[in-house]
Amino acid sequence: MDDTFRRGPLLLLAGRSNRPLAGEIGEIIGKSPDGATIRQFADEEIFVRIDRNARGRDVFIVQSTNAPAENILELLLLIDAAKRASAARVTAVIPYFGYGRQDRKDQPRVAIGAKLVANLIVAAGADRVVSIDFHQHQIQGFFDIPVDHLYAAPVITKYFRAKDFDELVVVAPDVGSAKMARGFSKRLGATFAIIDKRRPGANQSEVLNVVGEVEGRTCLLVDDMVDTAGTLSNAVYALKERGADDVYAAATHALFSGEAVQRLKDAPLEEMVVTNTILIPEEKHFSNLRILSVADLLAKAIDHIHSNESVSQLFEMLPDD
Repeated sequence: MDDTFRRGPLLLLAGRSNRPLAGEIGEIIGKSPDGATIRQFADEEIFVRIDRNARGRDVFIVQSTNAPAENILELLLLIDAAKRASAARVTAVIPYFGYGRQDRKDQPRVAIGAKLVANLIVAAGADRVVSIDFHQHQIQGFFDIPVDHLYAAPVITKYFRAKDFDELVVVAPDVGSAKMARGFSKRLGATFAIIDKRRPGANQSEVLNVVGEVEGRTCLLVDDMVDTAGTLSNAVYALKERGADDVYAAATHALFSGEAVQRLKDAPLEEMVVTNTILIPEEKHFSNLRILSVADLLAKAIDHIHSNESVSQLFEMLPDD
């Protein structure tokens, strides 16, 4: 018997972390994500109830796990509710996987948060995970279930390819983003540069060295996320000091914590391009912010998984080895 038939029809659900993105996905695949009641009691305890029949259905739950931590718990409760409602399969669609930076013990007596969150998702009953741009690729191995790790690069490169820059340099703001930046430069037919950050001493200002030719050229800084924007804004100033013409920046996940928005407003930045994996509140929008949607990418992944088709064809651009 065909496996799709045995699983039954697709049921799309959404947590509260990014309802607009879930709505876009629903419009594309023709399924409303508004099938669950989620509310909090007076003591802030979260209550979850699935309002549609889930028995034998192929359930996809869209929920990013950025702060507050209740977003993670909400995802776990939705997964548990679906399993207890006898869903045939539950796929956690996590556009932004929080705690991804806690992927190893880099100092004594610290938790490996990424592994813990992965364990919780599996323990809750998820059968599969779909996510975009993990902070570290090895996080895929933290799950004991299949993981479809998608990349926002096709969405972002399409946007910048349309600008048709004459002399574009893709710049990695630090060593950690070098592989991602090389992939972008290859896809955009651009040259590559990297910023080397060093601290001469405790509590002293960072010294930035740019490795690569940027003078008189358009620069594109790329990273997987923007948190406080300290590294990114320093990189913009460093490029301008070394004669760069226009400086653009792109990142998949816009956390925009602390003074990030003000730093980006103050920096000599032409555009800050991000995706909507995280819901950016109106008060954090600014004039040169551009938000690209990953709804089509996620909708295609959901459709392919439900139809038992290969998801690998969605990897239009893999990280450069």
